[in-house]
Amino acid sequence: MSVVRMTSPHTTGPLSVTWVMGMVLLALVPGWVVLAVSFGWGYVINMALAMGTAVLAEGLILKWRARPVGFFLKDLSALVTAALLALALPPLAPWWLTVLGTLIAIIFAKQLFGGLGHNPFNPAMVAYALLLVSLPLYMTTRWANPDMTLGLFDTLSVIFIGTVPIDGATGATPLDVYKLDIARLTASEVLQKPVFGTFVAEGWDIANLAFLGGGAFLLWKRIITWHIPVSFLVGLGGMALLFSWDADVRVPLSLHLLGGATMLGAFFIATDPVSAATSNKGKLVYGFGIGVLIYLIRTWGNYPDAVAFAVLLMNFAAPLIDHYTRPRVYGHEKPVKGYKNE
Repeated sequence: MSVVRMTSPHTTGPLSVTWVMGMVLLALVPGWVVLAVSFGWGYVINMALAMGTAVLAEGLILKWRARPVGFFLKDLSALVTAALLALALPPLAPWWLTVLGTLIAIIFAKQLFGGLGHNPFNPAMVAYALLLVSLPLYMTTRWANPDMTLGLFDTLSVIFIGTVPIDGATGATPLDVYKLDIARLTASEVLQKPVFGTFVAEGWDIANLAFLGGGAFLLWKRIITWHIPVSFLVGLGGMALLFSWDADVRVPLSLHLLGGATMLGAFFIATDPVSAATSNKGKLVYGFGIGVLIYLIRTWGNYPDAVAFAVLLMNFAAPLIDHYTRPRVYGHEKPVKGYKNE
């Protein structure tokens, strides 16, 4: 009889940070490609600007802190932060806005707290929120119109010089357009505008489905767990079903799910392992809270896509959530309350 000989060790080592970050970047590619095809070269240029700035800024800060530059740069975390910010920014934003946002994310939101693993807030969302509050004009009016996609040279002109060669090439997002116009028009009239296309929101709907596919890939690879994305979408979807059942009054459920950065936020931003809740119960509370806050801010706030603000607020609450949702220590039994007669 033959015997199969197994030699030690019989366990596999932990996943490396570089491998995890590489998988996240790979999962972002389909959504990024769809955005670039739908809205033009702006997303390609923004990605190059953000990644180049992130690597340079992180390298200089690490050198200034007397840390091994190559060792920390190869974990790819700076590139993930840059990629998330580049995907969140308007594709026709001026070049200095992308560079400024990346510097804020890397220097102030990440390295100032000690680097990867020490930042209490998602660096990309810190930068996005600060830019949106400080420079709202550039952050809300530089979204590309998929019906008037600019060529490479025209896009470079808009980003680096500031001239828009075609009227109507830039505008607001579908969420913003619907929220503003539904106050004076019916849903059917609002949806006739080109920004909504033939499905839900021209370009945005396919991009959200692509990010959903990338999120499924991360779940399959066990890079993330289902708790935060599912509770996130349940929170947002539940609020939309309760309060947006009349599309003639408020933004409908379909547009909430496929008209903004919802899937990018659910699978790639909210699931940041450093700034999110860590226990499984805590992740459910954390994700649900983000979904509810997104709906509240989108509906009654001043910002059409509230993913950044909702994530940052729940980042702030994550330590408290973890404190009250810690799993019971193995072997520990519940204490007996009251008098027990033996």
